Amino acid sequence: MNMKSKAFRSAFPHTLPVMAGYLFLGMGFGILLESNGYSFIWAFFMSIFIYAGSMQYVAIDLLASGASLISTAIMTLMIQVRHLFYGLSIIDKYKDTGKKKLLLIHELTDETYSLIATTPVPDGVDKGWFYLFISMLDHVYWIIGCTFGALFGSLVNFNTKGVDFVMTALFIVIFTDQWLNSKNHIPAITGVICSVICLLLFGPDRFIIPAMLSILTILTLLRKPLEEHMEREDQKGDDSHA
Repeated sequence: MNMKSKAFRSAFPHTLPVMAGYLFLGMGFGILLESNGYSFIWAFFMSIFIYAGSMQYVAIDLLASGASLISTAIMTLMIQVRHLFYGLSIIDKYKDTGKKKLLLIHELTDETYSLIATTPVPDGVDKGWFYLFISMLDHVYWIIGCTFGALFGSLVNFNTKGVDFVMTALFIVIFTDQWLNSKNHIPAITGVICSVICLLLFGPDRFIIPAMLSILTILTLLRKPLEEHMEREDQKGDDSHA
């Protein structure tokens, strides 16, 4: 119990930025879902089992239009295919997590990936429980936001135009936070440049996959120099404190 408690206390502060984003992002989804005639029960179970911000927003239109199972599956694959690259890049982090691994895979989102990929496990804290609490806390925030948004939408009528922009705002906030807290901006700059080039070349509907492939390729090639650079920076930091 002490091990779990220590992991929870260590994980919780790191999830606060995601909490702020997920509550508002989830509320936006819940409000839009309710405005299309679906109750908070739908929001609750969709946030548990789908648990994909962008896909859940798209699911509202799919439900409203009566889309077929095949078209829904294709759309889901196109939107969520980036998670394949996320998974490849954190294989080592999820190594030796035992039975927790299956739940960690289900709980993986853009924001949770960002935290797990950039947050070092504190000394004396179990890695598996630390990652699991980060993942589960983020999921709880999302469930609360979605459900409360649908309930709020059923009580208050207002114009929902522009509500879906909260997702873009959340990504900007997370990117800014990581930029300010990271010593090495090469991965972030690589991501921005590759995304912009692929957007111009392939258009807004088809740029995600080539962008992720190009980012993965470049960062794989730069992995060793980046790791050496980070080691030198850490060494400088240790020397300055000595």
